[in-house]
Amino acid sequence: MPKPHDDADEGTHDRILRVAAEIFARKGYHGTGVAEIGDAAGIKRGALYYHIGSKEELLYDLSKQHIDEALARGRAVVERELDPVGKLRALAIEHVQTLAARRAEVTVVTREWHALTGERSRKFRKLRNEYENLFQGVLEEGVEQGVFRSADKVTLFGIMGVLNWTYVWFDGEHGELTAEVVAERLTEMIVYGELLREEPAIARS
Repeated sequence: MPKPHDDADEGTHDRILRVAAEIFARKGYHGTGVAEIGDAAGIKRGALYYHIGSKEELLYDLSKQHIDEALARGRAVVERELDPVGKLRALAIEHVQTLAARRAEVTVVTREWHALTGERSRKFRKLRNEYENLFQGVLEEGVEQGVFRSADKVTLFGIMGVLNWTYVWFDGEHGELTAEVVAERLTEMIVYGELLREEPAIARS
């Protein structure tokens, strides 16, 4: 699971990204000014622009940081010696745990990445597609082995939607369930919903 930030080990750029994520998540990207981020991070305007080029660049940096971490964790899963069911389960658990630990960043990336333009938008879409392709590959592997029923886009986006939506309702600090428990529950639903099995007799009549 991702480690919580440690102020003592946090560099200036990382602090700016963390503070920006917190404010963007609370007020929205378009409702937040650069000066407000600098004030919250304890950095004067001139020094702030030394570390960031623009507000959009800040949004891109924190979005890329999040997707890079998710990609690294996901790639580590698919490289493990697991069957397709085990890989899908592990991917789902890693995904939910990352969302729980990085809730502000996830909220911003999910809601605000469309504000990215030009080359930044293209690069982020490419990274996002690479991450989704990890799940796609596991589904296809399962179909080839006669384990999963489908690897189409409806299945892929349905799974991603179930996992991503946890950022809205899951409260790891005040809720009764841990990220691990939520991940396991969702994984059970996803995995057993995708397992290929003979349809009940009533469905064939």
